[in-house]
Amino acid sequence: MLQRYDAFRDFDRLTTRVFDSATRGSGARLDAYRDGDTFVIDIDLPGVDPASIDVTVDRKVLTVRAERKRVEQEGRKLVVAERPMGTFTRQVFLSDTLDTDRLEARYDNGVLTLTIPVTEKAKPRKFAIAA
Repeated sequence: MLQRYDAFRDFDRLTTRVFDSATRGSGARLDAYRDGDTFVIDIDLPGVDPASIDVTVDRKVLTVRAERKRVEQEGRKLVVAERPMGTFTRQVFLSDTLDTDRLEARYDNGVLTLTIPVTEKAKPRKFAIAA
């Protein structure tokens, strides 16, 4: 019996496994969607001090860095430590159709929301048809 080999499917599985394990416990999961003329990215960063969040765009690569620190108190003895601490980084490759100069960032209830307007040239246009 012949079995069809799909290299892209195997590559897809591998990258999913690598990126999924890299972000599984990091607290840096994200959702990205288009809402009208705006592209929105929501990144979960629970327990992060907003002052530690750094958002940069360099050549259409959006990078978000944040740090979560464990609060140490005298006399407190840590028994279980499952919550990830340290610096979290997520990168997203952005389309040329986004106006990154007008990116806006808001942090509320542990979620960093980035809104990026779509450029005018990328918006759908209607054209008149001459008869």
